[in-house]
Amino acid sequence: MQGISEWLPISSKTQELLVSHYLLDISLTVAYSFGLFMEVGSIGSAVTYFRNDIVKAIRDRFTLTFLIVVTVVTGVVGVPLYLISDRILEGAYNPGLPMAILGVILIGNGFYIRHSRRRPREFKEMKLREAIVVGLAQGLAALPGVSRSGMTVSTMLLLGLKGEDAFKYSYLSYIPASLGAVGTTLLFSKSNITTVATQLGEVGILIAIISSLVTGLLVIGLLLRVAKTKRIYLLDFALGLIGLTVSLIALA
Repeated sequence: MQGISEWLPISSKTQELLVSHYLLDISLTVAYSFGLFMEVGSIGSAVTYFRNDIVKAIRDRFTLTFLIVVTVVTGVVGVPLYLISDRILEGAYNPGLPMAILGVILIGNGFYIRHSRRRPREFKEMKLREAIVVGLAQGLAALPGVSRSGMTVSTMLLLGLKGEDAFKYSYLSYIPASLGAVGTTLLFSKSNITTVATQLGEVGILIAIISSLVTGLLVIGLLLRVAKTKRIYLLDFALGLIGLTVSLIALA
C-alpha cells in the first residue's frame, strides 16, 4: 500500500492509517503515526531511483537552494500541523474531503495543460518565491488526507513547469521532507510506533519496508515515463480520478 500510494495523489499516510486501523485494530492516532513511519520504505525507493540526481543536486547551487528552501518551509508548516493531528483525528475531520478537493484540482490541471498555449518552463526558470509556494504545498500534506505528491506536482504544474520536471523535483523534494517526517514521528510519537512494532514484530516491519521500497521503484519509473510524453494531461486526469474515487470511499 505504501509503495503505491506514496507516489499517487491519494495520501499514503491516510491509506496506511485506514488499513492499519482496521487490520491491526489500533487507534487512528497510532495508525497515523505508523503511516508516517512507513515513509522509510518510500525514502529508500526515492534515494535508490534518484541516486545520480541527488549527487548532481548537491553539486548544483540552484537545485540545492531550491531543495533547502522547500524543505525549510515544509518543516515550518508541517511540524505544527503534525502536532495537532491527534486532535484533528479525534474530531469530525474526514480525510476524504481534502483528497476529493485535490482530485478536482488535478483534473482541472489536466484541462489547463491540455488547452494552454503557454510554453512549459524549465526547472532552472523557477523563482525563490515559487520554491516557497511548493514548500507551503508540501507542508500542508502533513494533514491527514492531503497527498504530498499530489500537492507538490499539481503546484509545480500550475506554475508552468513541464511535466517531467514537476514529477522529478517533487520526488526529490520528498526525500529530505520525509526524513524530517520520520524523525518528527520518532521524536514525538515513539510510543505509537512501539505499539505497532510489538504487534507486527521486527520481521513484519522489515517485510513491510522492503515491499514498500521495491513497489515504489516500479511506480516511480512508470509515472516518470508517462510524464515525459506530451500527453501529461492524461496522467493528471487519471490521477485526479483515482484521488476522487478513493476520497468517495473514505467519505462513504
